[in-house]
Formats: sequence, structure tokens, C-alpha cells
Amino acid sequence: MRIAVAGDIHFEGVLADRLQDPATALAPAAAALRAADVAVVNLETSVGTGGQPEAGKRFTFSAGRAAFDALAAAGVDVASMANNHALDFGRARLPSTLRAGKDAAPALTVVGIGRTARQAFSPALVDVRGTVVATLAASAADQDPSADPTRQWAATDQRAGVATALDPSRLLATVRRTDRRADVVVVYLHWGVQGQRCPSADQRSLATRLVRAGADIVVGSHAHVVQGDGRLGRGYVAYGLGNFAWYSPGTAATARTGVLTLAVRPPRERSGRARVVRSSWWPARIGEDGLPSRVRGDDTDAFTAERRSLRSCAGLAG
Repeated sequence: MRIAVAGDIHFEGVLADRLQDPATALAPAAAALRAADVAVVNLETSVGTGGQPEAGKRFTFSAGRAAFDALAAAGVDVASMANNHALDFGRARLPSTLRAGKDAAPALTVVGIGRTARQAFSPALVDVRGTVVATLAASAADQDPSADPTRQWAATDQRAGVATALDPSRLLATVRRTDRRADVVVVYLHWGVQGQRCPSADQRSLATRLVRAGADIVVGSHAHVVQGDGRLGRGYVAYGLGNFAWYSPGTAATARTGVLTLAVRPPRERSGRARVVRSSWWPARIGEDGLPSRVRGDDTDAFTAERRSLRSCAGLAG
């Protein structure tokens, strides 16, 4: 089977008008996402109606429920909202977000956010020709409460919010439970240091613990640049998928993006482990329109060389 993963998406700035036609909002990348059996991205924005911009935040992102329609139309099966922008318009908007997410199913399943921690950590389960692929999400970004209120957004047993893994105990326990009921386990994390091309020690430590707990694929975003991908023990890790649909290409590094597609061999039996047997990028660059467009020729060769370099500094195998 093929599992495709891509980075951060929102609909700010030049991208806002694209939600007037959700069916074509992410058209340049849709073919690469639709080609997979399961496609997963990070939706880096609050969604719905109501609420007010969160006080103290420099950037607050907002989109209507059409954002979910746009993802589904582009071939996305699972969207993570475990990130530091999901509640940019406060908890007052959260009921609207959850209703919109429920209405988007079954075409799109939203993970990493919920009415309780149990719901926020619950995996999306997709049956691919009899093989169950489970995707769960959490935010492990280092959040300074004096500068960013998102640490306060954590879902608890009594409070709605996002799945957080600054203390990874609950995430690791959920991965262990999920591994017993699914054939392939994917974990999507919001983590790392913004602007850093090589993963932090915290990322590398958590990735190792997740693979040991039963995660077959560990991917993430938040650094706004592509970080290394490759094999880690029995699992496959892509530390940073970069921006994907973003209001500005920014620098050459932040404009670099793509869709990572992993060919996965399911386990022969439930007690076995799935294995990534091949990986490939649909290499792209974010343009002035905020959308990813495929690169070719010399730029493709540069992407390949950069990927090898990033894999080395991430301590991953080919």
C-alpha cells in the first residue's frame, strides 16, 4: 500500500480566496495525494466560526469549514490539528471546529483535537483492502507560556483541546494500544525547532521511543523547513515535512516542500510489524500563490542531494 504525507497547510493571505472553490483549492498537489491509499497532512489553522483571536499571539490563523472540504477534495484522508494554531480563536470556537470535523467524515478524519484527551488522542482508522492503517497525532512543540498560550490548549479528561506530548506518556501508551488493533501505525507530530534543518535531540529521542512502542511511521512538521527522512530501527521517520500550502514562500529553504510517499508492506500477521519498502518524494516548491508546484530538472537533482544530506544529519538510514 502507499501512504502519502505532507506538511503544514493553512488558507491565509493569497490562499484565502481559494476556499471559494474548495474542490480546486489545492489542485496542483491533488494528484500526488490522491495517488496514495492514505494521505495525511497537518492543518495549521483554527477552523469554524465564532471566538476571538487569541491574545498574546503574534500570528493567528482562521478558516471556515470549507478548509475541511478542500482537504478532502485534494485526496487527504486524515488531517492533524494537534498544533499551535488549532485554537487561535480560542476555546469558544472549538465546538464549531468539532462539528465541522464530524460533518467532514467519512471523506476526511480529523485527529489530534477533541472534547477530551481521550478523543484528541484517538486514532483515525482506515481500512485499505483489509489492512487497517491507524493515524494519531500530537503536538510536542516546545511552547513558552510567557510568549505563546498554546501550552494551555492541552486536552484533558475534563477539558477540550489538542493532544499534546510535551510529556509523551499518554502518546506512547496510545501507540502501544493502537499497535495491538491496527496493522500499520502512523504518528504525526508537531515538533522541533523552527528554522532548524536537523532534528533536535528531543525529536530524535521521542522518535526512537515511538518506534519502540510500535509506531511504524513517524512524521512531523513545525520547523517550516524540510528535515531528514529515513529508516530508524524497524520504523520510518520523516522529522520535518516543511510548509505545504502557505501564504508566502519565504526563503529558499521554507519554499522547499513536497509529498513523501511511502510504499508499505503490511505485516503477515497482527503480531508482526509493517515495513516501509520504498520511499519517494514528489518534489515541489511553494510559489507566490502559496501553492506547491512540482519541480523538475536541476531543481529535482538539488532536492535529491539535499535529502541525502539531511538524512545524514538526522542519523537515519536509507
